[in-house]
Amino acid sequence: MIKTVKTRVLFLGLMAALWTGSYAQNNVAEEVAWVVGDEPIFKSDIEEQYIQMQYERTALDGNPYCVIPEQMAVNKLFLHQAKIDTVEVQSSSIMREVDSRVNFFIANLGSKEKVEEYFHTTLPQLREKLADVYHDQYAIQEVQRNLTKNVKATPADVRKYFSTLPKDSLPYVPLQVEVQIISINPVIPQQEIDEVKSRLRDYAQRITNGETEFSTMAILYSEDQATAVYGGETGFQSKSMLLPEYATAAFNLNDTKKVSNIVETDDGYHLIQLIEKRGDRINTRHILLRPKVSDKDLTDAINILDSIRTDIEGGKVTFEESALYVSQDKDSRNNNGTMLNEKSHSNRFEMADLPSEVGKIVDKMNVGDISKPFVMVNPKTRREQVAIVKLAKRIEGHKADLAEDYQILKEMCEAHSKSKIIDNWIAEKQRTTYVYIEDKWRNCDFKYNWLRQ
Repeated sequence: MIKTVKTRVLFLGLMAALWTGSYAQNNVAEEVAWVVGDEPIFKSDIEEQYIQMQYERTALDGNPYCVIPEQMAVNKLFLHQAKIDTVEVQSSSIMREVDSRVNFFIANLGSKEKVEEYFHTTLPQLREKLADVYHDQYAIQEVQRNLTKNVKATPADVRKYFSTLPKDSLPYVPLQVEVQIISINPVIPQQEIDEVKSRLRDYAQRITNGETEFSTMAILYSEDQATAVYGGETGFQSKSMLLPEYATAAFNLNDTKKVSNIVETDDGYHLIQLIEKRGDRINTRHILLRPKVSDKDLTDAINILDSIRTDIEGGKVTFEESALYVSQDKDSRNNNGTMLNEKSHSNRFEMADLPSEVGKIVDKMNVGDISKPFVMVNPKTRREQVAIVKLAKRIEGHKADLAEDYQILKEMCEAHSKSKIIDNWIAEKQRTTYVYIEDKWRNCDFKYNWLRQ
């Protein structure tokens, strides 16, 4: 999220709706604080957002009765643009966020009943309000992304940006490491694979015969936890966002009542059902089963990597050569085994960004050390695998440096450029949008020029 535009929309729609409903029930007239275009911002909206931010212990830079309504006004500008652009938001993404937030409330307040009591509404109504809130949040983010999608900083841009930063305000870069990995997937007996396929064929037969719904089977049996709770629904995806084998099978489906043949991917074995095609995107359901790895298979894989580690330390072969010819990690084996941080698009990781099993091992290593074999779960496929790692580099925490931290500074430079684009866009929208601020809400040091003459 762009720093200069704090889209604090998580609870805006929810709280406003709840309070507005409460006032309506008591026949109490709402006090309008702001109007942006034809959209009012009520005093109750602002009060409830302030209460929620206190609950979450969210710090505000300034008077909350100035900062909060201004944030809400900015959000209304973005949401109006989202309507013009007909921005689409995936329902599956919204539902995941709603489930996560409701579970957070239940965990913190103690029970579903206490959540309903706290928000003065039923859980289904709360979920509906949250869905509206998250829809707005995603829409705002998409508008911002469209406005800034062409921002790319060149090396010259980064150098110029770095030269403008005061030395005493350079960002602090935490401890980072570069790690090489060799991993192998334990051999899975054919019997286990046959058992998985047999189960999937049975599911497909029951669905085809009309004994049960595909979504029900996905909820009960799919091992893809991210989609199982939604009846296996993936949401609209393009081919590039799906595993190749899955994409091929899915886009070949034309009948929403039929079930695909069993599809094998790196993630496991799938049954797929078409929900809807929309241009170059597709929405499907799937049931995923993963063959289980036995203790014996894991032990055999550990022994293989232990022998390789002995050969590396004995000088018979290098870690890099072993990674190229032995490792089954597709993302690193052609890069000397070097792990790629998908979050920062670099070879460097903060310790918290490493897979948990790798982080625990690396934390106790010195540069150049090679670990003993250990079992980890592949973050992408969720399958158990065996790995050894080498700590290639450790960069202690320090003030950002152009030579050492170019990627971090490039991201900062691009974020700065994006912020300027967003600020200019907001200023232009203000000039063409009707804005009314009630007198008692005007005595503020606003970030944007709402009180233009």
